Amino acid sequence: MLFSGLYLVALGVGGIKGSLPSHGAEQFDENTPQGRKHRSSFFNYYIFCLACGALIAVTLVVWIEDNKGWQWGFGISTVAILSSIVIFLLGSRTYRIKVPTGSPMTTIFKVLVAAFSNSLFPKNSIGNVLDTRETPQNTTEISEEEGHGEQNTEIQTEMKDLKFIGKATVENTAYPSLHCTVKQVQDVKIVVQVVPIFMSTVMLNCCLAQLSTFSVQQAATMNTYIGALKVPPASLPIFPVIFTMILAPVYNHIIIPFARAVTKSEMGITHLQRIGMGLFLSVVAMAVAALVEMKRKRVAEQSGLMNSTEPLPITFLWVALQYLFLGSADLFSLAGLMEFFFTEAPLSMRSLTTALSWASLAMGYYLSSVIVSIVNHITGRFQQTPWLYGSNLNHYHLERFYWLMCILSGLNFFHYLLWATRYKYRSTKPDDKRDQLDNIPSEA
Repeated sequence: MLFSGLYLVALGVGGIKGSLPSHGAEQFDENTPQGRKHRSSFFNYYIFCLACGALIAVTLVVWIEDNKGWQWGFGISTVAILSSIVIFLLGSRTYRIKVPTGSPMTTIFKVLVAAFSNSLFPKNSIGNVLDTRETPQNTTEISEEEGHGEQNTEIQTEMKDLKFIGKATVENTAYPSLHCTVKQVQDVKIVVQVVPIFMSTVMLNCCLAQLSTFSVQQAATMNTYIGALKVPPASLPIFPVIFTMILAPVYNHIIIPFARAVTKSEMGITHLQRIGMGLFLSVVAMAVAALVEMKRKRVAEQSGLMNSTEPLPITFLWVALQYLFLGSADLFSLAGLMEFFFTEAPLSMRSLTTALSWASLAMGYYLSSVIVSIVNHITGRFQQTPWLYGSNLNHYHLERFYWLMCILSGLNFFHYLLWATRYKYRSTKPDDKRDQLDNIPSEA
């Protein structure tokens, strides 16, 4: 019964986090500069609100669970969720609702299958397919809107990229159900082009996983008193939460206006620049974590407490430094990634691509477990004890692991720069022109 409830929570959270950001962003008029600025602020304050909820969770709710019982903690969470449903429904009449037009996964699967099928059984070249759009029937359809001539030239240029997917537009009489329009193919191409950006953020979330594992163990060996107040090591996540709550308004009301004034641009800081800033901060965070661990072990050696379970004479606030950098990295990358996916994705695939932000988080945590297992397996073959094994953290080689994570994060950052510098924004085009291809067929 307990696991059934936990799985239902996971299902509900997955649905909310996958759809709420895109639904909220759609409430703003993206055809005006002011609307786009407000939309950018929405993503910042969406992360801010998540931090507010986390602050309540790791302070008030944890205290109630420890002192009153777990049933009270779950009960408070249940009441809060029920209240949020009522509040959300109160605004139903004022929401801008995008009518579903079908599953984006169906479109992606159809285009990929059509491209694969046409690659195995080629009938025409991509150029011939594009030429068929100049038949009388297509000419009549295209001439219904002005400016399509320029758009058609743009399509032919874009079709040169990702030629394999472009083969989906070839007419295959043997499988008429695999008929794909140019718009469908272009939408899938856009999703494929943002995948490298998405994959580059997995390593960042792998670093974030350390906040709830080794960083908590580090703090448990240190002096956790702040004056007369004893702070439980498990409450350490409060530091990135507080940093996020402070940094989000500062970023939105100080950093962004200053960047807009300097760059004379609407965004000030582009989405990819913001993601890159988060990835760079993750490299710094891992370097700081390694230096802090070296300092912690040096204090343990000088104090003769290497084999002792007594708290070390060093404050746990040193560990808060890596929380500062990783919390800032999370704010920059997560908000930037969600806004990037939302603005760059086709209208019919915005919820899907925005949900990739959370998929990156899950993949990062899984990758963290894999890396730890690999490190222990390799180091265990060359040493008597693996780096990250044993009951005493003082005998771990955690600083080496952090340096390894720093190197991997640095390589990941350069890998990100490779794709980010080659990426061409499509959201710079007016939204009414971005989707002119909705009804353009791919063949006569």
